[in-house]
Amino acid sequence: MEWLLTKTIEAGRDAGVIDARSTRDVIVDTTVMEKATAHPTDARLYEKARTRLVKLAHKAGLPLRQSYARLGSRLAQQAGRYAHARQFKRMRKALRRLEGYTGRVMRDVQRRASSVKDDGLRQRIDTGLALAGRLLAQKPRDRRKLSALHEPDVDCISKGKARKRYEFGCKVSVATTHREGFVLGMRSMPGNPYDGHTLHEAIEQVEILADARPLRVFVDRGYRGHGIEPTTGPAVFISGQRRGMTRALRRALRRRSAIEPTISHMKTDGRLSRSPLKGTLGDALHAALCGAGHNIRLILAHLRTLLAEILAALLRLIGNATFTPTPPKRQITRPA
Repeated sequence: MEWLLTKTIEAGRDAGVIDARSTRDVIVDTTVMEKATAHPTDARLYEKARTRLVKLAHKAGLPLRQSYARLGSRLAQQAGRYAHARQFKRMRKALRRLEGYTGRVMRDVQRRASSVKDDGLRQRIDTGLALAGRLLAQKPRDRRKLSALHEPDVDCISKGKARKRYEFGCKVSVATTHREGFVLGMRSMPGNPYDGHTLHEAIEQVEILADARPLRVFVDRGYRGHGIEPTTGPAVFISGQRRGMTRALRRALRRRSAIEPTISHMKTDGRLSRSPLKGTLGDALHAALCGAGHNIRLILAHLRTLLAEILAALLRLIGNATFTPTPPKRQITRPA
């Protein structure tokens, strides 16, 4: 996928979208690529873990003492109603009962799992038991909480948005050109690292894919403490910086926010807002594909603009051309 992103960069150079000067100044920022998961609630996770264990037990032919199919589903719905009605004491009581149902089913399957002969099915049962045990053992304030059973590597990232306080997915580093907004690097950063610690990898990816070393990098204040020295790497300019700034540098630094609409277009038009691929490898592939798709859209828009200019020039030439018809020959009439 990174090779494909490199080919789009070469195509952008051949089409005239970017030139050799475009890679000297780079804007770097991070965003959240959400996963295809529902909002995690305790009731939903407990019920999902119990349902998955019951299905695996039925598939393996393991007899269970009780599956809690009727009581579990009804109690999960009731916990949601209690939370909506702000009856939190009843909600917590329902969650404790639901947690007990899941734990009983987990221990029952764990006792009987040794009799399963199929290795593939046994591995699936062990994975389900491990996820259920991790879910039951986690505390409300744990840092690496399990947010989805089918995606255990989903990170809970707080971005400070008013409409959405938390986002569940993977952090993605985006590097674009300063003038054109052409994507030079897209890399997923699993584990929700600090933005300043991802800058070195982002610059390294730009050097590899674009085959050019950027001279200046413009970032926001979340990259303070990046640790890149001007003697060994490019000059890094942070928003709000005062020392050593000229008028041209201040004007260039104000354009750092141009990467925000680029990320918005990738989320709206390029499906960066929701990753359907599984695991950390799927996050890396989807991020690189979204960057390649954005570059292709910019190249097509540039070619459409060139075609419109060519057609307009041809129409002007046709309109300005003077057409002088040849006069008809004069007929001489002789007298009779």
